[in-house]
Amino acid sequence: MADPEIGARIGRWRRRRGLSQVVLAGLVGRSESWLSQVERGMRGVDSLVVLRDLARVLRVAVDDLAPESVAPSHRPDRPIGDDVGRALFAPGPAEPCSGSGVADVHAAYQDARYADVLSRLPTLMAQLAATADPRVLAAGWTVAAKMLTKVGSDDLAVIAAERGRDAARRSGDRADLGMVTYQVVCALLATGRADIAEELAMQAAADPTDDDAVRSVSGALLLIAAVAAARRGDADAATERLAHAQHHADAVGRDANLRWTAFGPTNVALHRVSVAAELGDAPAALAAVARLDPSRFAPELRGRRAQVGLDLAWAHTCRKQDADAVLALLDVERVTPEVLRHNVYARSTIGTLRSRSRGTAGGHIRALAARSGVAP
Repeated sequence: MADPEIGARIGRWRRRRGLSQVVLAGLVGRSESWLSQVERGMRGVDSLVVLRDLARVLRVAVDDLAPESVAPSHRPDRPIGDDVGRALFAPGPAEPCSGSGVADVHAAYQDARYADVLSRLPTLMAQLAATADPRVLAAGWTVAAKMLTKVGSDDLAVIAAERGRDAARRSGDRADLGMVTYQVVCALLATGRADIAEELAMQAAADPTDDDAVRSVSGALLLIAAVAAARRGDADAATERLAHAQHHADAVGRDANLRWTAFGPTNVALHRVSVAAELGDAPAALAAVARLDPSRFAPELRGRRAQVGLDLAWAHTCRKQDADAVLALLDVERVTPEVLRHNVYARSTIGTLRSRSRGTAGGHIRALAARSGVAP
């Protein structure tokens, strides 16, 4: 059944992203005439799979397009195991977690060893439940929230991040509080609460002291706030926040990784790519990629380097340069194969390319989809 309000919402978000009807329709494997009829309320979106695809391409929550009575809350296409939820809400007995143990999980996450991190989450959560040190708790819940956000389990990610923020408040460490607040923002952005996430990021990104760790978390918050502004189509606010973050990066003076932020000049350059992608400006994203040198990231930050390839693949996908998009994804797979298996946006891009696959590029993307476990 047609729902004019859903069609109007899709149209509003499409225009905010700067996408034409023909491009958006192609990205979800439908025709321009189909999308035109949907936006005018002449026909409905008869598949929740298509609705989720539209939400992912437009970088919004499903609930932003359809009321709760029509569409369920977002769920990842690769669900988190019951053991993770059980450990979050009803953890069994465990020894307290050490700071070095949490650091080891953080290192695995930044190295894009996601399967390893996922397998360790239940134990980590049980250990955190037995831990009293607020600084260890803040760092531990932060990495748990990061992994849950990465795979698209946004509801659990918000809970984990908020537990970390409670611990950071108790520790009184400003950098710790900024670090965990950043993760709360990341988790909220993937839900229907993006406006709250953006406001929270800007509140927490207060003028920093001369402490490089505080500068780093403030800069990271400005970067995620720039992405949030771009997501709602506000290019001016996104540009201003990128410039402010660049100021902090210049003050830090290096590509540091303080409080696990990976913040520095190269990360700001990476977010210029991401902001262009969020704005739907594929040419600007490609130009920003050309100015970026991912090798400047530390070798252990493979996840950050992979993001460059994902944004590049998305930009090529929007321009229907499918062969180039596939090459970008194959480069990501060569260096960090687990990104394609676990990153919810990577899997969405693969699904979009496969839906219109043909020719030589089509064979490669179908094989890549099979290796990454993206269901037909």
